[in-house]
Amino acid sequence: MKTTNQHNPRRHTALALALAATLLVPTAALAQQDETLTEQVELEEAPEAGEEGYFDYPGMDELPDGEFGEAVRSGMEAFVNTRQHPEARRHVGNGQNCANCHLGGGMAANSAPVWGAWGIYPKYRGKNDHVNTMDERIRGCFTYSMNAKGSEAGAPPEPDSQLLKDMQSFMFWAAQGAPVGENLPGRGYRSVPEPEDGYSISRGESIYEAQCAICHAEDGSGKFTADGEQIFPPLWGEKAYNWGAGMHRINTAAGFIKYNMPLGKANPVEKHAALSDQEAWDVSAYINSHERPQDPRWEGDKATTAEKWHTHKCLYNHEAHGHTLGEGTE
Repeated sequence: MKTTNQHNPRRHTALALALAATLLVPTAALAQQDETLTEQVELEEAPEAGEEGYFDYPGMDELPDGEFGEAVRSGMEAFVNTRQHPEARRHVGNGQNCANCHLGGGMAANSAPVWGAWGIYPKYRGKNDHVNTMDERIRGCFTYSMNAKGSEAGAPPEPDSQLLKDMQSFMFWAAQGAPVGENLPGRGYRSVPEPEDGYSISRGESIYEAQCAICHAEDGSGKFTADGEQIFPPLWGEKAYNWGAGMHRINTAAGFIKYNMPLGKANPVEKHAALSDQEAWDVSAYINSHERPQDPRWEGDKATTAEKWHTHKCLYNHEAHGHTLGEGTE
């Protein structure tokens, strides 16, 4: 008969020693790891896909039955059509859907797929200086990308609410069979190195007019049906993501744009780009050189807010189009 762990004194001793060693880690070492606690620290980029390709997520014909199946379907609907979902829409204060930043209904590799995110949480995030569960991570997306402060509810969904349970059920289902704690190929967006020439808002404007305005409108307001259903999302203005969302960072938006846009021309799974690195950075800068809803972490003035929360590559509290950005659209 095999001895179980709970009756193995040697293993208990080893675990105790390992814990003691952890507690004796010098404070200086911990401090060195935490130097960027107040910054939106970039995650390590996902590795390239090998011969096996990307994770083989389940198909729609594999949706489960019963109560769990109902939760998965509800969570999927909340993710894809956030503004129409009966509960999720109460927490949306702009014109965005979750799937706008996660193409393929949250399944496309290199477009921040949900199956790539599920297995790396709980994890520490410098953005809010503590370990986040997936429940909290989704709430953060509502807070920033969906501008929950301006919503009917005035805040993101409550922790452990049925909406968050449903959305996590969808993510759990999508990631079934994927290894836990592993940085999977295709997770997140591909990074695009900053060009030697930096970026140009004026060049970005020309690219936007030629490649983006047909879907997102010349004034960045997006396109909607007569009854308000989103066709293409707003990129700036009162219906866009706010100044705290990750997409307001020029490098993050450039990575998304390079392999995901224009829609139908780029292909994130094949890593096919329609724009050059320079063009992706330029148009990202142009898009993010316009006002949008205020950062919910507002510290009372732009300079203080920028110093505490915007030390990354962005245009918050910078001059563009004749004024200093960061006023918000409220």
